[in-house]
Amino acid sequence: MGELFGSIWWLLVSLGVLVTFHEFGHYWVARRCGVKVLRFSVGFGKPLWMRRGRDGTEYAIAAIPLGGYVKMLDEREGDVAPGEADQAFNRQSVLRRIAIVAAGPVANLLLCVALLWAMFVVGRPDYAPVLGAVGGLAAEAGLQRGDTVLAVGERATPTWSEVQMALLPAALDRVEVPVSLRDAAGGERTVALALDRLPPQFDERRAIEVIGLSPRHMDVPAVVGRVVPDSAAWGVLAEGDRITALDGTRIDGWEEIGPLAQAIGERGEPAMVEVERNGERLALEILPRRTQDATGGDYWALGIASARPALPEKDALLRHGPVEAVPAALNEALHQAGELLDMIGRAFTGRVAVENTVAGPVTIARAANAYADQGLAWYLSLLALLSLSLGILNLLPIPILDGGHLLYYLIELVKGSPVSERVMAAGQYVGLALIASLMGLAFYNDIVNNLVR
Repeated sequence: MGELFGSIWWLLVSLGVLVTFHEFGHYWVARRCGVKVLRFSVGFGKPLWMRRGRDGTEYAIAAIPLGGYVKMLDEREGDVAPGEADQAFNRQSVLRRIAIVAAGPVANLLLCVALLWAMFVVGRPDYAPVLGAVGGLAAEAGLQRGDTVLAVGERATPTWSEVQMALLPAALDRVEVPVSLRDAAGGERTVALALDRLPPQFDERRAIEVIGLSPRHMDVPAVVGRVVPDSAAWGVLAEGDRITALDGTRIDGWEEIGPLAQAIGERGEPAMVEVERNGERLALEILPRRTQDATGGDYWALGIASARPALPEKDALLRHGPVEAVPAALNEALHQAGELLDMIGRAFTGRVAVENTVAGPVTIARAANAYADQGLAWYLSLLALLSLSLGILNLLPIPILDGGHLLYYLIELVKGSPVSERVMAAGQYVGLALIASLMGLAFYNDIVNNLVR
């Protein structure tokens, strides 16, 4: 399935699942509270499919799949027969109305836990949290190639994805964080990673790279894939050569060659490059040449390109048994909820760029397609995060959203009478403006992150 059609398909599937559960929460509790439900719709606009159930509710799938709604009997929205007045939403006690409105977000939160449970039971394949090349702040803190990251702060990191997710909040907050490690010999130690020394501005999507970390599975071996004609390496090195040392320094990965080539070039004297070729070990003399890059800058180059291999098979599995997965799912849902609330706080206080916090449909569609391509467990983990996000965002006290209605009902509980229609109407306009602004920001971020960059 092509990326475009795959992205559209998985976006529709994701929205369909999330919206259906959200609206079912409203519907289920409304029915239990004695409220008559007129329509249960997944999507907005003209119904593409509809049928009427025995309970009199119309069940519909509409043309615009970006949401949904449950329409209940309500005297404020139309005439109600005297015999059905007691089934109208507006006639219910404030506590029942609170329960009905809160049921949608709660359904999404419960769905999040269920999806995480399923993800843990299925097992999410990943890469082991083993470090490849290390530099910058990470090297200064004492992290080394081959170290296995056991934990970041109090959070265990059984996979590389867990390392990334644990380090990102500390990087955004620029706080020093302890990192527990196991070296290649089996010895364990803890180092302090000084993320408070990160630059004031950096690309938050490249936080791990800015810290100076890369995973072992992304290592590019020091194998020559191509030799540039008439370059320093022409006639010296050959395709397939594995470089084991340069100027007396052991080479473990391709990224180590460039800095050494610069140092040799600045010195102006030839150096020895040691290679493995067809089972033989050779020591050859080489002197980098001054080369101009695409921007007009000069640098010293050997004139070789790497033989980039395909990514290795994933060598770690995040999995729990059906019983152990229950507390694991609950803990993970609580952790993600805390991180999401923290991210919202960072966005409002300017500690994180808003283009990295509000995602539009294009970004969500591409993410859904990418996660689905990695397997069921990965897609379940994304769907759980989306469900959690939908539940929490709907609880924000913004008129139009469920949280705005809950705010009105809480005020009613305190003052003993409903909020006036004038205040509610004004709130609707404010809510519309806020939602429109949020949607505009989401679409802007889609353009910037997916079309411009």
